[in-house]
Amino acid sequence: MSLSSAHPLTGQAPARKIRVLVVDDSAVIRGLVTRWLSGEADIEVVGAAVNGKDGVDHAEKHKPDLIILDIEMPVMDGVTALPAIRRVAPNARVIMASTLTQRGAEVTIKALAAGASDYIPKPDASQLAGAADYKRELLAKVRSLGARAVSAANPSPAYGAAAASSSAGRPPAPAGPTLRAVTQKVIPEAIFIGSSTGGPEALREVIEGLVGKVRVPVFITQHMPPMFTKILADHLTKQTKATVVEATDGLQAQPGVFYIAPGDRHMIISRNLTVTRISLSDAPPENFCRPAVDPMFRSAAETYGEKALAVVLTGMGQDGLLGAKPLVSKGAQLIAQDEETSVVWGMPGAIARAGLATACKPIQQIAPAILNVMRGVSV
Repeated sequence: MSLSSAHPLTGQAPARKIRVLVVDDSAVIRGLVTRWLSGEADIEVVGAAVNGKDGVDHAEKHKPDLIILDIEMPVMDGVTALPAIRRVAPNARVIMASTLTQRGAEVTIKALAAGASDYIPKPDASQLAGAADYKRELLAKVRSLGARAVSAANPSPAYGAAAASSSAGRPPAPAGPTLRAVTQKVIPEAIFIGSSTGGPEALREVIEGLVGKVRVPVFITQHMPPMFTKILADHLTKQTKATVVEATDGLQAQPGVFYIAPGDRHMIISRNLTVTRISLSDAPPENFCRPAVDPMFRSAAETYGEKALAVVLTGMGQDGLLGAKPLVSKGAQLIAQDEETSVVWGMPGAIARAGLATACKPIQQIAPAILNVMRGVSV
Protein backbone atom coordinates (compact mmCIF):
# COMPACT_ATOMS: atom_id res chain seq x y z
CA MET A 1 0.00 0.00 0.00
CA SER A 2 1.41 3.38 -0.95
CA LEU A 3 1.28 6.29 1.48
CA SER A 4 -0.74 8.34 -1.00
CA SER A 5 -3.59 5.85 -0.94
CA ALA A 6 -3.80 5.69 2.85
CA HIS A 7 -6.78 7.05 4.70
CA PRO A 8 -5.71 10.46 6.08
CA LEU A 9 -7.32 9.77 9.46
CA THR A 10 -6.58 6.10 10.11
CA GLY A 11 -3.50 5.50 7.97
CA GLN A 12 -5.30 2.49 6.45
CA ALA A 13 -6.29 1.95 2.84
CA PRO A 14 -9.89 2.89 2.00
CA ALA A 15 -12.39 0.00 1.96
CA ARG A 16 -12.84 0.59 -1.77
CA LYS A 17 -11.84 3.04 -4.45
CA ILE A 18 -12.95 6.67 -4.19
CA ARG A 19 -15.67 7.15 -6.82
CA VAL A 20 -15.42 10.56 -8.50
CA LEU A 21 -17.64 12.50 -10.89
CA VAL A 22 -16.05 15.31 -12.97
CA VAL A 23 -18.36 18.14 -14.11
CA ASP A 24 -16.74 20.70 -16.43
CA ASP A 25 -17.76 22.23 -19.75
CA SER A 26 -14.13 22.46 -20.95
CA ALA A 27 -13.25 19.30 -22.86
CA VAL A 28 -9.56 19.97 -22.23
CA ILE A 29 -9.90 20.33 -18.45
CA ARG A 30 -12.44 17.52 -18.20
CA GLY A 31 -10.24 15.14 -20.16
CA LEU A 32 -7.06 16.02 -18.30
CA VAL A 33 -8.59 15.73 -14.83
CA THR A 34 -10.26 12.46 -15.80
CA ARG A 35 -6.92 11.02 -17.02
CA TRP A 36 -5.12 12.16 -13.86
CA LEU A 37 -7.70 10.59 -11.57
CA SER A 38 -8.09 7.40 -13.61
CA GLY A 39 -4.35 6.86 -13.39
CA GLU A 40 -4.50 6.50 -9.60
CA ALA A 41 -5.01 3.03 -8.14
CA ASP A 42 -7.30 4.22 -5.34
CA ILE A 43 -9.59 6.45 -7.47
CA GLU A 44 -12.30 5.53 -9.97
CA VAL A 45 -13.91 8.09 -12.31
CA VAL A 46 -17.57 7.06 -12.59
CA GLY A 47 -18.65 9.83 -14.95
CA ALA A 48 -17.79 13.06 -16.76
CA ALA A 49 -20.51 15.67 -17.28
CA VAL A 50 -20.46 18.72 -19.56
CA ASN A 51 -22.72 21.08 -17.56
CA GLY A 52 -24.57 21.36 -14.28
CA LYS A 53 -27.77 19.71 -15.49
CA ASP A 54 -25.79 16.79 -16.87
CA GLY A 55 -23.91 16.70 -13.57
CA VAL A 56 -27.13 16.37 -11.54
CA ASP A 57 -28.21 13.45 -13.75
CA HIS A 58 -24.84 11.73 -13.38
CA ALA A 59 -24.81 12.31 -9.60
CA GLU A 60 -28.26 10.74 -9.24
CA LYS A 61 -27.27 7.76 -11.38
CA HIS A 62 -23.80 7.02 -10.00
CA LYS A 63 -24.01 8.28 -6.38
CA PRO A 64 -20.30 9.24 -6.33
CA ASP A 65 -18.24 9.80 -3.20
CA LEU A 66 -16.87 13.06 -4.53
CA ILE A 67 -17.78 15.54 -7.27
CA ILE A 68 -15.45 18.08 -8.89
CA LEU A 69 -17.88 20.80 -9.96
CA ASP A 70 -16.96 23.65 -12.27
CA ILE A 71 -18.58 27.00 -11.52
CA GLU A 72 -18.95 28.65 -14.93
CA MET A 73 -20.88 26.37 -17.34
CA PRO A 74 -23.66 26.73 -19.93
CA VAL A 75 -27.19 25.33 -19.46
CA MET A 76 -26.74 25.19 -15.66
CA ASP A 77 -23.80 26.62 -13.72
CA GLY A 78 -22.16 24.91 -10.78
CA VAL A 79 -23.73 27.03 -8.04
CA THR A 80 -27.23 26.41 -9.42
CA ALA A 81 -26.48 22.70 -9.73
CA LEU A 82 -25.03 22.37 -6.21
CA PRO A 83 -28.29 22.17 -4.19
CA ALA A 84 -29.79 19.76 -6.72
CA ILE A 85 -26.67 17.57 -6.55
CA ARG A 86 -26.83 17.57 -2.76
CA ARG A 87 -30.44 16.39 -2.94
CA VAL A 88 -29.78 13.47 -5.30
CA ALA A 89 -26.36 12.51 -3.85
CA PRO A 90 -26.49 13.76 -0.24
CA ASN A 91 -23.40 11.84 0.88
CA ALA A 92 -21.11 13.11 -1.87
CA ARG A 93 -18.42 15.67 -1.04
CA VAL A 94 -18.23 18.52 -3.55
CA ILE A 95 -15.09 20.40 -4.60
CA MET A 96 -15.83 23.60 -6.54
CA ALA A 97 -13.42 24.33 -9.41
CA SER A 98 -13.02 28.10 -9.27
CA THR A 99 -11.24 30.68 -11.39
CA LEU A 100 -8.87 33.10 -9.62
CA THR A 101 -11.05 36.13 -10.26
CA GLN A 102 -13.21 38.32 -8.04
CA ARG A 103 -16.36 36.72 -9.40
CA GLY A 104 -14.81 33.28 -8.96
CA ALA A 105 -13.97 34.11 -5.34
CA GLU A 106 -17.43 35.52 -4.58
CA VAL A 107 -19.24 32.55 -6.09
CA THR A 108 -16.91 30.06 -4.38
CA ILE A 109 -17.55 31.54 -0.93
CA LYS A 110 -21.30 31.33 -1.58
CA ALA A 111 -20.93 27.71 -2.70
CA LEU A 112 -19.04 26.82 0.48
CA ALA A 113 -21.85 28.38 2.51
CA ALA A 114 -24.34 26.33 0.47
CA GLY A 115 -22.70 23.02 1.33
CA ALA A 116 -19.64 22.53 -0.89
CA SER A 117 -16.84 20.89 1.09
CA ASP A 118 -13.91 22.68 -0.54
CA TYR A 119 -12.70 24.40 -3.69
CA ILE A 120 -9.67 24.32 -5.93
CA PRO A 121 -8.36 27.22 -8.04
CA LYS A 122 -8.72 26.11 -11.65
CA PRO A 123 -6.06 26.99 -14.24
CA ASP A 124 -7.18 27.96 -17.72
CA ALA A 125 -6.24 25.81 -20.72
CA SER A 126 -3.15 27.92 -21.50
CA GLN A 127 -1.65 27.18 -18.05
CA LEU A 128 -2.02 23.41 -18.05
CA ALA A 129 1.49 22.70 -19.31
CA GLY A 130 2.82 23.68 -15.89
CA ALA A 131 -0.07 22.31 -13.84
CA ALA A 132 1.94 20.00 -11.57
CA ASP A 133 0.93 22.00 -8.48
CA TYR A 134 -2.71 21.88 -9.54
CA LYS A 135 -2.53 18.10 -9.98
CA ARG A 136 -0.85 17.65 -6.58
CA GLU A 137 -3.45 19.79 -4.82
CA LEU A 138 -6.33 18.13 -6.66
CA LEU A 139 -5.22 14.59 -5.80
CA ALA A 140 -4.64 15.55 -2.16
CA LYS A 141 -8.13 17.04 -1.84
CA VAL A 142 -9.79 14.13 -3.65
CA ARG A 143 -8.07 11.62 -1.38
CA SER A 144 -8.71 13.52 1.83
CA LEU A 145 -12.38 14.29 1.22
CA GLY A 146 -13.09 11.14 -0.77
CA ALA A 147 -11.65 8.81 1.86
CA ARG A 148 -13.86 10.52 4.42
CA ALA A 149 -16.91 9.85 2.24
CA VAL A 150 -15.89 6.22 1.72
CA SER A 151 -15.45 5.77 5.47
CA ALA A 152 -18.88 7.28 6.13
CA ALA A 153 -20.44 4.89 3.61
CA ASN A 154 -18.48 1.91 4.98
CA PRO A 155 -18.18 2.49 8.74
CA SER A 156 -15.04 1.08 10.33
CA PRO A 157 -13.06 1.99 13.43
CA ALA A 158 -11.38 5.37 13.09
CA TYR A 159 -9.59 7.67 15.45
CA GLY A 160 -12.07 8.71 18.12
CA ALA A 161 -14.89 6.52 16.74
CA ALA A 162 -16.61 3.71 18.55
CA ALA A 163 -15.04 0.32 18.02
CA ALA A 164 -16.92 -2.19 15.90
CA SER A 165 -17.65 -5.67 17.17
CA SER A 166 -14.56 -7.82 17.42
CA SER A 167 -16.56 -10.62 15.80
CA ALA A 168 -16.47 -8.58 12.59
CA GLY A 169 -12.73 -9.15 12.49
CA ARG A 170 -11.89 -5.47 12.74
CA PRO A 171 -9.16 -4.05 14.99
CA PRO A 172 -10.28 -2.00 18.00
CA ALA A 173 -10.48 1.77 17.58
CA PRO A 174 -7.50 3.78 18.78
CA ALA A 175 -7.95 5.66 22.03
CA GLY A 176 -9.28 9.21 21.94
CA PRO A 177 -7.06 12.28 22.14
CA THR A 178 -4.94 12.80 25.22
CA LEU A 179 -5.80 16.26 26.51
CA ARG A 180 -3.20 18.45 28.15
CA ALA A 181 -4.04 19.57 31.67
CA VAL A 182 -3.81 23.28 32.50
CA THR A 183 -2.56 23.91 36.02
CA GLN A 184 -2.59 27.71 35.94
CA LYS A 185 -5.36 29.54 34.15
CA VAL A 186 -4.18 32.78 32.56
CA ILE A 187 -6.71 35.09 30.90
CA PRO A 188 -5.69 35.34 27.21
CA GLU A 189 -4.93 38.71 25.64
CA ALA A 190 -5.30 37.51 22.03
CA ILE A 191 -6.89 34.62 20.14
CA PHE A 192 -5.24 32.84 17.19
CA ILE A 193 -7.27 30.57 14.89
CA GLY A 194 -6.00 28.28 12.12
CA SER A 195 -8.26 26.57 9.57
CA SER A 196 -8.29 25.12 6.07
CA THR A 197 -10.68 22.68 4.35
CA GLY A 198 -14.17 23.39 5.70
CA GLY A 199 -12.82 26.47 7.45
CA PRO A 200 -15.10 29.21 6.08
CA GLU A 201 -18.24 27.67 7.58
CA ALA A 202 -16.43 26.67 10.77
CA LEU A 203 -15.19 30.25 11.14
CA ARG A 204 -18.71 31.56 10.67
CA GLU A 205 -19.93 29.34 13.50
CA VAL A 206 -17.13 30.45 15.83
CA ILE A 207 -17.29 34.15 15.00
CA GLU A 208 -21.08 34.21 15.49
CA GLY A 209 -20.52 32.88 18.99
CA LEU A 210 -17.81 35.42 19.82
CA VAL A 211 -19.05 38.66 18.27
CA GLY A 212 -19.62 41.32 20.91
CA LYS A 213 -18.32 38.99 23.65
CA VAL A 214 -14.53 39.14 23.30
CA ARG A 215 -12.45 42.21 24.10
CA VAL A 216 -9.20 41.01 22.55
CA PRO A 217 -8.00 40.90 18.93
CA VAL A 218 -8.62 37.67 17.02
CA PHE A 219 -6.13 36.60 14.33
CA ILE A 220 -7.15 34.04 11.71
CA THR A 221 -5.12 32.14 9.13
CA GLN A 222 -7.36 30.36 6.62
CA HIS A 223 -5.69 28.66 3.66
CA MET A 224 -6.90 30.68 0.67
CA PRO A 225 -5.38 32.43 -2.37
CA PRO A 226 -5.27 36.20 -2.92
CA MET A 227 -8.63 37.90 -3.45
CA PHE A 228 -10.49 35.03 -1.80
CA THR A 229 -9.51 36.16 1.71
CA LYS A 230 -10.91 39.66 1.16
CA ILE A 231 -14.18 38.18 -0.13
CA LEU A 232 -14.25 35.80 2.84
CA ALA A 233 -13.75 38.66 5.30
CA ASP A 234 -16.58 40.65 3.70
CA HIS A 235 -18.82 37.57 3.64
CA LEU A 236 -18.20 36.79 7.32
CA THR A 237 -18.87 40.41 8.26
CA LYS A 238 -22.26 40.24 6.55
CA GLN A 239 -23.10 36.83 8.02
CA THR A 240 -22.06 37.47 11.61
CA LYS A 241 -22.26 41.28 12.01
CA ALA A 242 -18.71 41.14 13.41
CA THR A 243 -15.88 43.36 12.19
CA VAL A 244 -13.88 40.95 10.04
CA VAL A 245 -11.10 42.47 7.94
CA GLU A 246 -8.34 41.27 5.68
CA ALA A 247 -5.09 42.16 7.46
CA THR A 248 -2.69 44.72 6.00
CA ASP A 249 1.00 45.22 6.72
CA GLY A 250 1.67 47.45 9.73
CA LEU A 251 -1.96 47.46 10.86
CA GLN A 252 -2.47 48.09 14.59
CA ALA A 253 -4.74 45.42 16.03
CA GLN A 254 -7.83 46.49 17.94
CA PRO A 255 -9.81 44.53 20.56
CA GLY A 256 -12.88 42.71 19.29
CA VAL A 257 -11.78 42.82 15.64
CA PHE A 258 -11.19 39.64 13.60
CA TYR A 259 -8.15 39.79 11.26
CA ILE A 260 -7.76 37.31 8.38
CA ALA A 261 -4.33 36.73 6.84
CA PRO A 262 -4.38 37.79 3.17
CA GLY A 263 -3.85 35.19 0.48
CA ASP A 264 -0.17 34.52 -0.35
CA ARG A 265 1.16 36.35 2.75
CA HIS A 266 2.04 34.91 6.14
CA MET A 267 0.60 36.92 9.05
CA ILE A 268 3.07 37.68 11.85
CA ILE A 269 2.12 39.37 15.12
CA SER A 270 4.39 41.63 17.18
CA ARG A 271 3.80 43.77 20.27
CA ASN A 272 5.49 46.83 21.75
CA LEU A 273 4.14 47.50 25.24
CA THR A 274 0.37 47.66 24.67
CA VAL A 275 0.45 48.12 20.89
CA THR A 276 0.00 44.98 18.78
CA ARG A 277 0.83 45.17 15.08
CA ILE A 278 0.43 42.88 12.12
CA SER A 279 3.30 42.25 9.72
CA LEU A 280 2.87 40.42 6.42
CA SER A 281 5.65 38.13 5.22
CA ASP A 282 6.65 36.81 1.80
CA ALA A 283 8.73 34.04 3.40
CA PRO A 284 8.50 30.68 1.59
CA PRO A 285 5.33 28.60 1.97
CA GLU A 286 5.17 26.20 4.88
CA ASN A 287 3.23 22.95 4.59
CA PHE A 288 2.71 23.97 0.92
CA CYS A 289 0.73 26.96 2.22
CA ARG A 290 1.05 30.72 2.29
CA PRO A 291 -0.50 31.97 4.47
CA ALA A 292 0.33 29.19 6.90
CA VAL A 293 -0.74 28.72 10.50
CA ASP A 294 2.71 27.76 11.80
CA PRO A 295 4.32 31.22 11.34
CA MET A 296 1.35 32.89 13.01
CA PHE A 297 1.48 30.49 15.96
CA ARG A 298 5.25 30.97 16.33
CA SER A 299 4.81 34.73 16.48
CA ALA A 300 1.97 34.26 18.99
CA ALA A 301 4.34 32.27 21.21
CA GLU A 302 7.00 34.99 21.02
CA THR A 303 4.56 37.88 21.46
CA TYR A 304 1.96 36.59 23.91
CA GLY A 305 3.29 33.32 25.31
CA GLU A 306 0.89 31.90 27.90
CA LYS A 307 -1.46 34.83 27.28
CA ALA A 308 -2.31 33.51 23.81
CA LEU A 309 -5.26 31.22 23.15
CA ALA A 310 -4.87 29.03 20.04
CA VAL A 311 -7.67 27.28 18.15
CA VAL A 312 -7.27 24.76 15.33
CA LEU A 313 -10.33 24.09 13.20
CA THR A 314 -11.07 21.65 10.37
CA GLY A 315 -8.40 21.35 7.70
CA MET A 316 -6.31 19.01 5.58
CA GLY A 317 -2.69 18.29 6.49
CA GLN A 318 -1.00 19.26 9.74
CA ASP A 319 -0.31 22.99 9.44
CA GLY A 320 -0.29 24.46 12.94
CA LEU A 321 1.30 21.43 14.60
CA LEU A 322 4.89 22.73 14.65
CA GLY A 323 3.81 26.25 15.55
CA ALA A 324 1.66 24.95 18.40
CA LYS A 325 4.63 23.35 20.15
CA PRO A 326 6.33 26.61 21.25
CA LEU A 327 2.92 27.98 22.24
CA VAL A 328 2.26 24.97 24.45
CA SER A 329 5.77 25.14 25.91
CA LYS A 330 4.98 28.71 27.01
CA GLY A 331 1.80 27.53 28.72
CA ALA A 332 -0.79 28.71 26.17
CA GLN A 333 -4.10 26.88 25.96
CA LEU A 334 -5.14 25.25 22.68
CA ILE A 335 -8.61 24.14 21.58
CA ALA A 336 -8.98 21.67 18.67
CA GLN A 337 -12.13 20.86 16.73
CA ASP A 338 -13.29 17.27 17.11
CA GLU A 339 -13.26 14.64 14.38
CA GLU A 340 -17.00 14.21 13.95
CA THR A 341 -17.74 17.85 13.07
CA SER A 342 -14.59 18.45 11.00
CA VAL A 343 -14.87 18.30 7.22
CA VAL A 344 -11.31 16.93 7.35
CA TRP A 345 -9.71 16.02 10.68
CA GLY A 346 -6.16 16.62 9.52
CA MET A 347 -4.97 19.79 11.25
CA PRO A 348 -6.96 19.43 14.50
CA GLY A 349 -6.32 15.69 14.49
CA ALA A 350 -2.57 16.26 14.36
CA ILE A 351 -2.86 18.57 17.38
CA ALA A 352 -5.02 16.08 19.28
CA ARG A 353 -2.83 13.07 18.54
CA ALA A 354 0.26 15.00 19.65
CA GLY A 355 -1.33 15.67 23.05
CA LEU A 356 -1.15 19.46 22.56
CA ALA A 357 -4.85 20.27 22.96
CA THR A 358 -6.32 21.37 26.26
CA ALA A 359 -9.79 20.67 24.83
CA CYS A 360 -11.21 18.88 21.77
CA LYS A 361 -14.73 20.12 21.01
CA PRO A 362 -17.42 19.91 18.32
CA ILE A 363 -17.68 23.07 16.27
CA GLN A 364 -20.86 24.16 18.07
CA GLN A 365 -18.95 24.19 21.37
CA ILE A 366 -15.78 25.95 20.21
CA ALA A 367 -17.03 29.52 20.82
CA PRO A 368 -18.45 28.68 24.28
CA ALA A 369 -15.14 27.00 25.14
CA ILE A 370 -13.23 30.10 24.05
CA LEU A 371 -15.47 32.30 26.18
CA ASN A 372 -14.92 30.00 29.16
CA VAL A 373 -11.15 30.34 28.76
CA MET A 374 -11.54 34.12 28.54
CA ARG A 375 -13.39 33.98 31.90
CA GLY A 376 -10.78 31.71 33.50
CA VAL A 377 -13.19 28.76 33.55
CA SER A 378 -12.08 25.21 32.72
CA VAL A 379 -13.04 23.79 29.35
